[in-house]
Amino acid sequence: MDNRTNLDDYLAGLGISDADESELPPPAPDAAPSAPTLEAAPEDPRAALERFLQGLVTRIDPGLNVTVREAEDALEAEITGEHAARLAGRDGRTLGAIEVLAYTVLAKQEGRGHLRVRVDVGGFRKRQADTLTKLAERLAVQVAKSGEPHELQPMPPAERRVIHIALKEHPDVMSESIGEGAARRLIIRPRHG
Repeated sequence: MDNRTNLDDYLAGLGISDADESELPPPAPDAAPSAPTLEAAPEDPRAALERFLQGLVTRIDPGLNVTVREAEDALEAEITGEHAARLAGRDGRTLGAIEVLAYTVLAKQEGRGHLRVRVDVGGFRKRQADTLTKLAERLAVQVAKSGEPHELQPMPPAERRVIHIALKEHPDVMSESIGEGAARRLIIRPRHG
């Protein structure tokens, strides 16, 4: 039975706090050993993210692996393995929750809340971005022909961003976000008129 009573205790079990190293889960058999870190020096955000995600996925499926790379505006993590795609969950909800946890872990370390974190499992985010880009292109043609704006259902910021980027240079239409919070949605309008 798990007797940890708060998030800090649970995160310590995943190797996220100043917990004793003996509380960390054993590394996956094919995972590379992590380099020891000095207690006095703050941990590199990339290494911290990789350590957290590897600890998390090892508890879910020891066959999963994590790689983290630095992009221009974020740290990007890829979770791979035979059953990695299952980790996305319905409509990417589980993957979104993993991203929130990963961001929280980095923010908790030395105030690194300014870093963006993107996590993909089994290529889910790439497939989702491709689908949204195709949707944006189809809707752009429709709006350009009809001259009428098209309003999409509320969607998360990352999905709206994909559509905004896809239509940024479109000669006939433009996109804008309206609304607040979870009700924020995107409208595609004719560029002229």
